[in-house]
Amino acid sequence: MAETGEVNPMFLQQLLELGISEEKAKEALIKTGNQSSDSAALFYFSELEVRTIFMMFLTKAVTRDKSVQQLFSGFEVDESMSCEYKMVFVVNMELTMGIGKVAAQVAHAAVGLYQMMLEESDSWQQMLTTWDNDGGKKIVLKGQNVEHILELQEQACRLKLPNYLVKDAGKTQIAAGSRTVLAIMGEETLVNQVTGNLQLL
Repeated sequence: MAETGEVNPMFLQQLLELGISEEKAKEALIKTGNQSSDSAALFYFSELEVRTIFMMFLTKAVTRDKSVQQLFSGFEVDESMSCEYKMVFVVNMELTMGIGKVAAQVAHAAVGLYQMMLEESDSWQQMLTTWDNDGGKKIVLKGQNVEHILELQEQACRLKLPNYLVKDAGKTQIAAGSRTVLAIMGEETLVNQVTGNLQLL
């Protein structure tokens, strides 16, 4: 098909769903003669010479959409390239804890979750390694009360995110068995589904 200003609307929509801008998608379709969305996508990414970014994108797209998986079935995708992990700590603000107490409880949560993940599965161990190599992103957030903390933990469990809830021994400041800090680890987009609307401490 000759190069024209008109593009196949179905091919265009498929490229837009891949995250390509409308301008670049139209250009890629025209340059490849409006033959197919996959040939246009290959042209787009090869022209930018960003194979690494392309493969990172493909991993996320394949996970999200089976039609995209079929479109790019000829590519080998390294899933580890796309994942950005973080560990978050949700502090139970209902409890009366001083700064030092909060710091100690967050430390308990970090160590507890880390040890649990090391013991549970190879995939979690790999997650820790990747997270650690990327700088070990950690964020401390405010939880409303114990009910809120338990609700967040339930959401994390539904998403199969590693999590660890600290129960205080009751030696200082608060009653024994008080749930102080919930630690959650996982891919950033998934963790944000649970804690994305919480305020920083």
